[in-house]
Amino acid sequence: MINKTSLPLISNLTRHILTITFGICLFLTQSLNGQESNEASLLWKVEGPDIKTSYVYGTFHLLPQADFELKEKVKKAFESSEELVLELDMDDPAMQLEVLKYANMKDGGTLDKLLSEENFQKLDSAMKEVMGVGVRLMNSFKPFVITSVITASFIDGTPASFEGTFVEMAQKREMEVLGLETVQQQMDVFDRIPYESQAEELMELINDPNDARSQFSQMLDMYYSEDIDRMYRVTSEYMDDDNEVDVLLNERNKNWIPLIGKMAKEKSLFIGVGAGHLGGPEGVVNLLKKAGYKLTPIH
Repeated sequence: MINKTSLPLISNLTRHILTITFGICLFLTQSLNGQESNEASLLWKVEGPDIKTSYVYGTFHLLPQADFELKEKVKKAFESSEELVLELDMDDPAMQLEVLKYANMKDGGTLDKLLSEENFQKLDSAMKEVMGVGVRLMNSFKPFVITSVITASFIDGTPASFEGTFVEMAQKREMEVLGLETVQQQMDVFDRIPYESQAEELMELINDPNDARSQFSQMLDMYYSEDIDRMYRVTSEYMDDDNEVDVLLNERNKNWIPLIGKMAKEKSLFIGVGAGHLGGPEGVVNLLKKAGYKLTPIH
């Protein structure tokens, strides 16, 4: 169990979790086919008779500084908005402790129980290389948390974050930052996906990191093509079954729509969520259209 005395050893870990929580779901292994129903754009204007004009933008949670670009269209949309809305309230000073509080598996689960002795030792060596400490310090953590940390190590040099950048921009303007979910809600999602499945995906990453690095690079290329429907298909096809798609994407998207509508009645919003949430039949763009709002892609 992690406690406050352990914080100096894992401060980087919580930063990785906050910025890449759902980015790990965007790796791909399948070829893709099919017709898009949404135009290729990461930025969408949201209009309606009972709301103030707002914007939805698809982010990539963690990426190399060299690949980071905040386009002029995004800056203009941000500057015209009154509040910043992210998946989580990223400027909450209690965020780090909240992440640690809910990072642990339920019912006393531990990684050494989920993995064979050989795989646990492989994981321990990988964590020492990445974090400088063995995995036993994080033995009770949900496997996806460890996957997030390993994935973050693919970033060369100082990583960049759209969410972090938007929070800094909001703070300079004294602009309120809100979250569509609490830390508990987001972390509890991974209690609904079998820990055994998470552990299998973690070991795939450990055993073949070069393949994962290649997939990470491909995902960045696809992100900058702004093809949100293709990104949704990649995300959903990577997952094990329809239940996982519902838990990680569809259900959360549906929960966000009424919150967005309520918030936008009072203030114009700039909403930043992972790009994998925008496309697809149950994506944020289509769900907002179904709710009666006008969605316009900004190119």
